[in-house]
Amino acid sequence: MNNNDFSQETKQEFGISRFDITEYLDSEEMIQAYLSQVIEDGDQQEFLRALGHIARARSMSELAEKTGLGRENLYKVFSGNVKPRFDTVLKILTALNIEFIPSVKTKAISQ
Repeated sequence: MNNNDFSQETKQEFGISRFDITEYLDSEEMIQAYLSQVIEDGDQQEFLRALGHIARARSMSELAEKTGLGRENLYKVFSGNVKPRFDTVLKILTALNIEFIPSVKTKAISQ
């Protein structure tokens, strides 16, 4: 059963609404936690969609202006259906004020 299985009256009666992650991306801490989890999961398409959620939470128009990329191009990138160039991703991260900081994981060497 999904949200579409309920009538509009039932949705209103019980306060059922469509979940929108952008409503929760209202602080730097929430954005960092969200993006960290997505990166940990390791799914490239989900990472791009997450950047799109962050962009929508902040302002897609402002991001387009800062990056010099058209809104249509940004929506394509964030759909996860295209593979943007690395420099495009870096440009988006910079415009969103998100640092890309690599870190080397250390593991105990098994013998």
